[in-house]
Amino acid sequence: MFSMASDSAPRLGVTSGDGVVDVRSLSAATGAPPLPASLLELIHQGPTAWRRLANVINRQMSSGTIYRPNEIRWHAPIPRPSKNVFCVGWNFLSHVGEGARTRGMEVKPPEAPVFFTKAPTSVIGPYDDIPWDRSVTQQVDWEVELGVILGVGGRNIPRRTALEHVFGYTIINDVTARDLQKSHSQFFKGKTLDGFCPIGPIVVTADEFGDPQDKQLGLRVNGVVKQRGNTRDMIFPIDRLIQSLSHGLTLEAGDILATGTPDGVGFARTPPEFLQDGDIMESEIDGIGTMRNRVVAHS
Repeated sequence: MFSMASDSAPRLGVTSGDGVVDVRSLSAATGAPPLPASLLELIHQGPTAWRRLANVINRQMSSGTIYRPNEIRWHAPIPRPSKNVFCVGWNFLSHVGEGARTRGMEVKPPEAPVFFTKAPTSVIGPYDDIPWDRSVTQQVDWEVELGVILGVGGRNIPRRTALEHVFGYTIINDVTARDLQKSHSQFFKGKTLDGFCPIGPIVVTADEFGDPQDKQLGLRVNGVVKQRGNTRDMIFPIDRLIQSLSHGLTLEAGDILATGTPDGVGFARTPPEFLQDGDIMESEIDGIGTMRNRVVAHS
């Protein structure tokens, strides 16, 4: 999703080489009925619409309006989710271990996925600044995660068919206020402050992304590597997460799931490290790309 300086309304784009094709312009070029105006609209239209758009792109890509990446403003793929973003805590054993060591506890993986959520107001774009209100928190931390965008909803989804419900994959940074997380004795408040959920830059469709359990992911702060891991090391793989989350809970098309982070977060370092005004985080996942977000402090 992107917009122009002359038109702030987000619109749907498709990456092509080094450019972004305006999907709306493909409708005009082909004389076909209007194509979806947003990714969420496309997802809600279902698999038949996905195939139709894919066919139009394959035939007519060169006839669309193409923008250079520096000519547009990138938005989150779903700029305003219709509900909270689902998240998973403690889903890499290495992350469980570093957290346990900081608390002097035994390293013990969870027996079931640890779910929490982030409010829709926390979502920002892949290159947007992260607002840091210093009167609210002094311990802002990073967590790079593979994001899952559901394309087909369901309830009590079997594990064997869970990945058939996935539309595509993206990058999420589960930015966290560690002091709030500790003082409130739960995840939600410290993880859902305004701007604490950058998502993007693109969604790679499931058919193109390949095996989601064999992807390198990592994060840098000011060019220094802080996290590096592989999704094969998840305690609960994505099909198991979807199965567990949907047990007695209806999931819907367009729902977003952040799947957990590897070790290397700031609070578990010796000494602990937290983000400062002007710091730049780069979140990367193989096959998707890189998000780049600057922390901007205010009071």
